[in-house]
Amino acid sequence: MLRDFHLADFFTLGNAACGVGAVFLAMLYMASGLDTHFFAAAALAPAAFVFDVLDGRIARARHQHSALGRELDSLSDIISFGVAPAALGFAAGLDGGWDAAALIFFVCCGVSRLARYNVTAESLAAGADKVAYFEGTPIPSSVLITAVLALAAWQGSVGDDLWGGAYLLGPWEFHLMSLLFVLSGSLMISKTLRIPKL
Repeated sequence: MLRDFHLADFFTLGNAACGVGAVFLAMLYMASGLDTHFFAAAALAPAAFVFDVLDGRIARARHQHSALGRELDSLSDIISFGVAPAALGFAAGLDGGWDAAALIFFVCCGVSRLARYNVTAESLAAGADKVAYFEGTPIPSSVLITAVLALAAWQGSVGDDLWGGAYLLGPWEFHLMSLLFVLSGSLMISKTLRIPKL
């Protein structure tokens, strides 16, 4: 199978590796409580973003686009920019029932957004090398949520001290910060929001 890979595909796998590493480090943080694990998990988000940018540029520069590459990119993105930020949010203290629902919503929006992109990319590109704009925010924009979580951790505002506090709504707890994930997920699946692709 590796013989079917192009150079860009290995950078895409670098993106996936960063996402998986971030999930593992988030779990380590929950077990150890060591801030270094949390910050290392957060640092893998921009690293994944760099790999994500490079794989696209390399593919265009070498004129090596493939259906396999597009699928690899989407699968890697959902790990690094969907599952990993949700895992980090959970590790940071978004562990109430409503928080979990918000994190699941966020990941499902990311999956839906990537699937929509894959089936509409050719028509949106209109014969060009790449699409002219994104419908909804691209999933790598979740790097911003990771940055907010890292800042909160830097200030010691994780766990019971999460910004915005926690509220008991019916049977479950809800942290105000989980609304960041709801907002991000909603923007990803928006069809009216069009963002030029640089």
